[in-house]
This record gives sequence, structure tokens and C-alpha cells, in this order.
Amino acid sequence: MSDRDQYAPGPAHTAQVRKDAEDKWTLILVRELRHAPEKVWQALTDPDHLREWAPYDVDRSLGTPGRVKLTWVGTAAPIDTQVTLADPPHILEFGDTRWELEPSDTGTRLTLWHKIDRRFITWGAAGWQIAFDVLDRLLDGRPIGRIAGPDAMNFGWKRLVDEYSQQFGTEAPQW
Repeated sequence: MSDRDQYAPGPAHTAQVRKDAEDKWTLILVRELRHAPEKVWQALTDPDHLREWAPYDVDRSLGTPGRVKLTWVGTAAPIDTQVTLADPPHILEFGDTRWELEPSDTGTRLTLWHKIDRRFITWGAAGWQIAFDVLDRLLDGRPIGRIAGPDAMNFGWKRLVDEYSQQFGTEAPQW
């Protein structure tokens, strides 16, 4: 049995939700990674690295400001978006997403802010938790391949959605 077949996410991590407007909320997730900010930055910006863990593909590096085509896993149409801030290896902003990397005693504290429709906040939290797990393994040199989109449902995604629904005090979406 492969490492991928044995993967199962742990319980829902502590996450925060900020209500920005009626339909748009910001999901805030923090993960401690055992690697230097420069290595994490490369995984966040390089298209080849992103294909290994992120729930989207891009047509160029995210490491510099400018236009980029972003395609979410499970969708066919790319989205034209803009990298509005790229301050290596500290801050990356594009579309509805902001990443902050802070050096920590053990490596990097990675913080994600993702603006998302309130109906899908628990789905996003569950998906990002799985993506962070895959990223952590990739950075450790133990890649298991991207787990995103419909594929995530085979790896504990539904359980995480329910746990995040309880954590956020929201109703779990109907399947």
C-alpha cells in the first residue's frame, strides 16, 4: 500500500472565519511547516510545485506581480486573475487569496486568507487542510501527489466538512 493510499487527514484544525459581507467570508488557516520560508515560497509560486499539492494550476510563476491564468482542479475554464503583491518570501496575493510566510523557531508559519462564498466556507476549509497536508509531505521529500477537487472526497473530505461546520457554527452543506 502506498503512502497516498494510507493518507487520512487528522481532525479539523483550528481555523477562523471572518464575515466580510453578506455572502463573502474570509477563511483564515495557519500551518506550521518545518522548512525555511524560501522553500515554502517556491512551493507557493512555482507551477511545477503547485501541480504537486495545490487545488489549482497556473500558467506562470506567481512570484512576480501581473496577470495569470488560474485553473481550479475539477473545472475546465481558467480564470484570469492578477498577482497583486509578491514580496518573496513574505507575502503573496492574487485573486481572493493572500499568503503570509513568517519565520518561526521550527521553520515557517504559513497563513492563508481566502475570501470565499459563505455557502462553501466549510468545503474550502476541508480542502485547504488536505492541500496543506500534501504540501507538508512534499516539502519533507515524501510527495503523495495532489489530492484536490473530486479526488479529495476519497480522503476524508466529507468528515472534515462536518467538523468545520461544527467549528464555525454553520450548517453542513447538503451533498
